[in-house]
Amino acid sequence: MLGGTRFVGRAVVAEALARGWGVTAVHRGRTGALPAGVRERRADRTDPAALAAALGAERWDAVVDTWSGAPRVVTTAARLLAGRAQRYGYVSSGSVYAWGEHVDETSPVVDGEPLAADGDYPALKRGAELGVLASFPDALLARAGLVLGPHEDIGRLPWWLRRTAAGGRVVAPGRPQRPLQLVDARDLASWLLSGLAGGLTGAVDVASPSGHTTTQGLLGACVRVTGSRAQLVWVDEERLAAEGAQPWTHLPCWVPERGGFAGFLEADTSLAARTGLVCRPVEDTVADTWAWVQRGPLPPQRPDRAVHGLPPELERRLLAA
Repeated sequence: MLGGTRFVGRAVVAEALARGWGVTAVHRGRTGALPAGVRERRADRTDPAALAAALGAERWDAVVDTWSGAPRVVTTAARLLAGRAQRYGYVSSGSVYAWGEHVDETSPVVDGEPLAADGDYPALKRGAELGVLASFPDALLARAGLVLGPHEDIGRLPWWLRRTAAGGRVVAPGRPQRPLQLVDARDLASWLLSGLAGGLTGAVDVASPSGHTTTQGLLGACVRVTGSRAQLVWVDEERLAAEGAQPWTHLPCWVPERGGFAGFLEADTSLAARTGLVCRPVEDTVADTWAWVQRGPLPPQRPDRAVHGLPPELERRLLAA
């Protein structure tokens, strides 16, 4: 495991241990501790020499990488591990698809550069995919959708949980039955490890079917598990747009059904289902995430992600309207 102390990487480590697999994790030692039983190697993987020293001459059955930054970091790791690992799994993103054209795995993707040092998120993920494929042509690329669950370090579901726990009138965006499409990090990890063990290759969109839950299903679960008396106040898309409420960031997990976001959260993910993805009920994801939030403290804000949540003044304007 390259990483292993945060969100998806953490879920992969936990799942591998639960299966009785031997796990080696290479990480910087800055963002959390590893579970007992994991062989730990410390290195800043942005330093190729340090990564090479940490890897030594050992060989592995499979490698999992979740890196979201510069593609050259992933490309370097894949090169170092070529010929020393049988399988390589990379957690990519559905963001690699050309905007507005994503239907399934055959949809067009953005351009990416394997040795790039920076860029926007879609290009970074696509560049990393290409870097992996150059050394591991049979790699498994998990193009994850909206990932939720305990240890989330983006702040989407934790924000909704804390906001509903605070009670009062809560802005609920759009149509209550607007279908959502997501994957619990633990289900993603289970699918990925089974795929690597079973010889699965290529790119797969890893998310639930569209409509696995709805906006009402997600937010209603937040109200129930927190035990609050929050009142969901449904605000239509036109009002949200008029007041400047930003989909996805101001209102996490939600985007409008019309306009530029048409088709978003509605991809065909039947390949993931056919290859073993089983998505737990959203109520379980919400309840487990709330239990984790209560234990605290939450991870610090990631510098590579926008701050999520509705600003209080904007919330007051929407509720007043």
